[in-house]
Amino acid sequence: MKMRAWMLGVVAVGIMFGAVLISDALGYWQTESTKTPAVISTGEFAGKADPADIRGSYSFGDVEAAFDIKSEVLAEAFGVDPAEAEGFQLKSLETLYVALAEAGTEVGTGSVRYFVALYTGLPYELTEEVYLPQPAVDLLIEEGKVAGEAAEALKEIAVEIPAVETSVEAPGESTAESAPAAAVSTGEAEGGVVAEDLVIKGKTTFREVLDAGVSEAEIRSAIGAEMPNPLTVIKTFCTEQGLDFEAVKTVLQALVDAE
Repeated sequence: MKMRAWMLGVVAVGIMFGAVLISDALGYWQTESTKTPAVISTGEFAGKADPADIRGSYSFGDVEAAFDIKSEVLAEAFGVDPAEAEGFQLKSLETLYVALAEAGTEVGTGSVRYFVALYTGLPYELTEEVYLPQPAVDLLIEEGKVAGEAAEALKEIAVEIPAVETSVEAPGESTAESAPAAAVSTGEAEGGVVAEDLVIKGKTTFREVLDAGVSEAEIRSAIGAEMPNPLTVIKTFCTEQGLDFEAVKTVLQALVDAE
């Protein structure tokens, strides 16, 4: 007997959510991020927090707790008001410096991962092109975290970041220069529109889901397999693996919304 397409979809969703319920019962499923990165499992740095697992939902305070780098140092490196440092979420960098992204020199969560690795001396494999703010590069060189050829290489990926003014304006005052300040202090995007949470679509990658705060373990449970390269498009992966994209998307979206 052949099943209709809609019946296959219902069965797939049922299987996915069944796996979630079983994982939850066994204690493997978490709907809230612990804001604690995975640890390095092998080698000289085994047991240390892994910079590669830093996510966009982390704040500078979370990074400080995991890697012992002061929030104020991170704020200085990434041009954020020190008063906002502890609670400043990494994913907000992309909103704050949207002009850099449009120019092809995005400063975001990947930049923080790389900076943390260089600052702490922890291993980190670059899987994508990364840029660092000029203050971050200057700080790494001045504190002796990098030198020689490594320092020269960092200068090649340094970008100037726009000045950020986070002071509160007097009533009636509103300028184009104050837009980034609103983004830092209130989490609003330019123009007063609140930045939307991630909505998984046909072009969404696994990296975007990770940056939204979902862990690799949760993704593995959702897709029933090892997670591929984070830059892989989810829909492409589902097609190649014979998975129902809509069913997988439903489960992953629920995880993202829970963050």
